[in-house]
Amino acid sequence: MKGDRLFSVFDAFLLLIVLNFTLQPLTEPDFGWHLRTGLDLLWQGGILPALDPYSHTMPDWPWVEHAWLTDLIIGAFYQMFGALGVILFFGVVTAGAWLVASCSVPCNRTARLLACALSLWVALPYLGARTQMVTLLGLAVLLVILQRVRNGETRLLWLIPPLFLLWANLHGGFTAGLFLLGLVAACCTMMKGVLHWAPGLVVHLDERPLAWSTIGTLMVAGGVAALVTLVNPYGWRLYGEIIDSLSNRFMLDNLQEWQPLSLSTLAGRSYALYLAGLGLAVAAWYRRIEPVRWAVWLVFLFLSLRHMRNIPFFLLVSLPLCAELLAEGCGKCTGWLSSDSVRARRWVLAGTLAGTLAGGLFMVWLGPDHLQRVVQSGLEPVEYFKGTSYPIEAVQWVREHRDRVGQRLYNDYAYGGFLLWWLPEEKIFIDGRMPAWRSGDRLIFQDYVALSLTDPPRLSVLTAYSVDWAIVRRKSLLDEALAGEPAWLREYQDGKVSIYVQTLK
Repeated sequence: MKGDRLFSVFDAFLLLIVLNFTLQPLTEPDFGWHLRTGLDLLWQGGILPALDPYSHTMPDWPWVEHAWLTDLIIGAFYQMFGALGVILFFGVVTAGAWLVASCSVPCNRTARLLACALSLWVALPYLGARTQMVTLLGLAVLLVILQRVRNGETRLLWLIPPLFLLWANLHGGFTAGLFLLGLVAACCTMMKGVLHWAPGLVVHLDERPLAWSTIGTLMVAGGVAALVTLVNPYGWRLYGEIIDSLSNRFMLDNLQEWQPLSLSTLAGRSYALYLAGLGLAVAAWYRRIEPVRWAVWLVFLFLSLRHMRNIPFFLLVSLPLCAELLAEGCGKCTGWLSSDSVRARRWVLAGTLAGTLAGGLFMVWLGPDHLQRVVQSGLEPVEYFKGTSYPIEAVQWVREHRDRVGQRLYNDYAYGGFLLWWLPEEKIFIDGRMPAWRSGDRLIFQDYVALSLTDPPRLSVLTAYSVDWAIVRRKSLLDEALAGEPAWLREYQDGKVSIYVQTLK
């Protein structure tokens, strides 16, 4: 009984770690434009704009808002509960994604929570108020459905179409779910084909092959799911927007989240450590032949190594395996200790204390004031942002001295969403929606790179877009270039940004 209470306390501590990881401040660069869109949808009765309403550089672009329903929910939470309500919303969605995914395999609660804590620690750089968290929750639900279908509950396949109907309106990442469905269907078909020619192999499998009828139902359900995704405000154009973004080579080559895994970053090293630990655990305890699961893991692993943006997908897909391996490892240790009850009690106590210590170290790694900062970002966002790289001080100055700046703003890419949140009356130069947008032969993101990230900056871009004032990161190439231009006057500066105004037309 005492041991049960001990494990219950440890589980509660693990759950606290999970919640601590999933509650993050509102520092995601794209959050501002998602919030602005949601609030505008509420004020306009849910009517979506036909053209981009937020930039002065691409006002004629037929904007496809692939996360319109999520943004509407964000706006509603913000109106009712403020920024803290939005933080709690994303915390629940993120925690839900990991906890649901961990339930796709039968193992004890401690192993599931420990796997969630380890996986979320690696995923920390990708968490927060990101609409991608909604897609991760959808993927987790799909994983559970597919696992239960493998266990014989084939009727659950008909939950897939309504899942995708909702998912396609919540976030454009529903295509990851369609990809997973197609991959599983293809692998199951190939495995049945192999078993048809070599039926003796079935006795060596630890994975139950699906019947042809179930595979057929899976394909039909997947086809219906693909069709119902067209029931969205944009129809086929939603797919066009997603394809344009994923095929834009310039964007893929220049945005950090689309770069391959790099060990030069803390996020890359944490992920490599996770992969190494997972590999060692597989070598030590995994002895099953499961071709379909192997294929899913390997494909998502490849995608995560190719683009860092895909790392959370592999973390979620591999989470059930991580939980199984932890349960297996704990079971091996328990079996070894069972011959000596005194030794067992000592090792259980030592293991529990070690786990508690490790959890404490996780908390220290986040910082002792992590939750305090999260709460401050929700209740006092202005004060919170003063301690970040976001230019909240410059925003306050602009509000007080609007007559001293111009009408057509230049802003750094990372500030676009933030400015749409805090200066809603201004139209911005660029934000996170726009890397694949073009007007004729002109690509806004390519022009931004030429202006901001090229040495020397191509100042003619400012003229091409009739920019007459700029919020520029301090000590950047563009900051130094504008400081030497007689046609531009620095009206404001602090430790984060400079504000320039054009004096000569």
